Amino acid sequence: MKRILTILCALAIVMAGSATAMAAEPEAGQSASYYPISVEEYTYGPLDELRINKTYQLSLSDDPSLIPTEDFTRNGRRYYLLDMTRKDEVGVDIQTHTEAVTKPSDTNNLETILQRLDAEMEVTTEDGYVGILRLDHTSVQVTTDGYATKTSTLTASRSYPNLSEADTSLIPKSIEDKGKTLTLGDVKWSETADVDGEGNPVTRYTATASYTGTASSRYATGYTVSASYTGEVSKPNCAVVTYTAIFGSEKAPEESEAPGGNEQHDPAPGQTEAPGSTEAPDTVKEPVDLSGLKHPVIIGVVVLALGVGGVFAFKKFKERT
Repeated sequence: MKRILTILCALAIVMAGSATAMAAEPEAGQSASYYPISVEEYTYGPLDELRINKTYQLSLSDDPSLIPTEDFTRNGRRYYLLDMTRKDEVGVDIQTHTEAVTKPSDTNNLETILQRLDAEMEVTTEDGYVGILRLDHTSVQVTTDGYATKTSTLTASRSYPNLSEADTSLIPKSIEDKGKTLTLGDVKWSETADVDGEGNPVTRYTATASYTGTASSRYATGYTVSASYTGEVSKPNCAVVTYTAIFGSEKAPEESEAPGGNEQHDPAPGQTEAPGSTEAPDTVKEPVDLSGLKHPVIIGVVVLALGVGGVFAFKKFKERT
């Protein structure tokens, strides 16, 4: 009999402890919350009502019901939720981007090249960023593609009058013309009749000589212009929802005071009230909150009562037999 009673008492204690643990377990998600990205305090309306806006940014997968909306006190005022607004937005990622371009040119004159280059260019990158870039004038460079040699023919003519004979030995075999040496190529003769000092007829010849030569020059076959365009590019990268909790306010209720305007203070531990204390004997004390223990105690009492009743019934049944 004692063994059965001991087992029932132990069972009652275990069940009471389990009920206490179940009562203390918080609800799922109760501790979850979000932090505002901005808090704005301002006055509203003709009465200059103090208000506070708390702004939160959540993703589409977040639960907006976890946004804190409870009343709170600040600087002697109680703030309470008036409204909650929602705004769907798209986050944008902005980066600095430089695009290098090259193009052929038939000249290496920088002034002419700058006039031909576009001042701006629209670009779309491989990873989806778009934007407008502007020419960086300091980045413009011109390079030569290559060189070639060009040969040209030079010609010149000379006239040699009053020659006694039509003999090419009387003609210079080469001449200098504009810094180039030309060689004799062809001679044409013409003659005129004349008399000498004694009145005898004589013939005079004029030679028109053609001289030829070559000149070589090196020239660029073409040019390549390189330049950089720089600016900001952007692309949408995430969807966000902006919630704004709007709190109105009122003056927080003042703490209760004892008659005569003296505030009541609990005595320090181990300290007794001084003689002549003005506290009324029937002053109402703040009741102790036993709600956390109510359910587990009741359950324990019920289990214990059932156990004792069972033992008593078993004893009576045994006596009858």
